[in-house]
Amino acid sequence: MRAMSRKGYLLADQPSELERLQLQSRVWEPAGRQLLSKLGDGSGQRALDIGCGALGWLRILAEWVGRSGRVVGSDIDKRLLGAAHSFLDAEGLTNVELVVDDLFDSKLDPRSFDLVHARYEIAPLGRGPEQVASHRRLVKPGGWLALEEWDLGSWHFNPPAPAAERLIQLISEIFSGLGGEAGRGLPELLRDIGIEQPELDAHVIALKPGHPYLRLPLQFSLALESRLLEKVTEDELGAIRRDAESELSEPGRWGTTFTLIQSWGKLEG
Repeated sequence: MRAMSRKGYLLADQPSELERLQLQSRVWEPAGRQLLSKLGDGSGQRALDIGCGALGWLRILAEWVGRSGRVVGSDIDKRLLGAAHSFLDAEGLTNVELVVDDLFDSKLDPRSFDLVHARYEIAPLGRGPEQVASHRRLVKPGGWLALEEWDLGSWHFNPPAPAAERLIQLISEIFSGLGGEAGRGLPELLRDIGIEQPELDAHVIALKPGHPYLRLPLQFSLALESRLLEKVTEDELGAIRRDAESELSEPGRWGTTFTLIQSWGKLEG
């Protein structure tokens, strides 16, 4: 398999990325806890969060496996793992281990985890079948594979915010050439690796006025700036950002997130 460098990940090496990932993890933790509750008691099990970044599922997996279990968080980016390590120390989570690992050339032991989870890895990388095959290799017989990706159709502002939604449109165009609306393809990817009837759920969050996650299009516009400048001029991008900043600062404007699509299943044999 081709190795994954940090440059291969579309959102790597940007100043805003650490802040975005930490906020993202906190926003979506309730959805993750809900999924884990459907898998039953995880006490004593061994779980892996692939591409955990600065937080990912580390906290909720540590809760799920309990003191007798073990969580491994993997990422290719040492800087993000450093932030995750600081978080774990602050939270006193001692049942989590962090490792630098390439998901396409993993050095983790095959068939060694009761649960493998990955979120928002397919859309930025666009190598879904290869990624899911790599994840499958790490799951024990009878273990779970859980994937989460986005569908952008529900990502809106109320009242409408034309500049912010223009950023969303441009972001969508960039990802369409990679993993696209990756959430829609998760059940098929799981069926292709032998999970005959994948489970499925979806979550949309209403963001109140002033919620920091309303600013996600602006955060993405920083992380994706070089790609955006292939579509609009520097002056145009600056104007869109200024208008979006103004829109999102207006009292009363609220929004809905993109849809988080979850699909999971048990791997037999």
